[in-house]
Amino acid sequence: MSAAAIEARLRQALAPSAIEVVDDGHLHVGHAGAREGGHYTVKLRSERFRGLSRLQRHRLVYDSLGPLAALGVHALAVRAYAADEDS
Repeated sequence: MSAAAIEARLRQALAPSAIEVVDDGHLHVGHAGAREGGHYTVKLRSERFRGLSRLQRHRLVYDSLGPLAALGVHALAVRAYAADEDS
């Protein structure tokens, strides 16, 4: 899995007005989990998040990506906002 592939899946599923996916792998070199997959940070805005709690937003992101381990993702940090919210 790459940052571009994560972004493509989230664009398709959530139609974000803004999205940024950062590969944080360089921060985890030597970490045991680095062997199990990549580390990423996702920041996105979508109308799909309006009225949802933080937990519900994160679940929506995870559900949009599917099983992370199968995709080669060890860790995913999520910052999800509705279109009109401050980050």
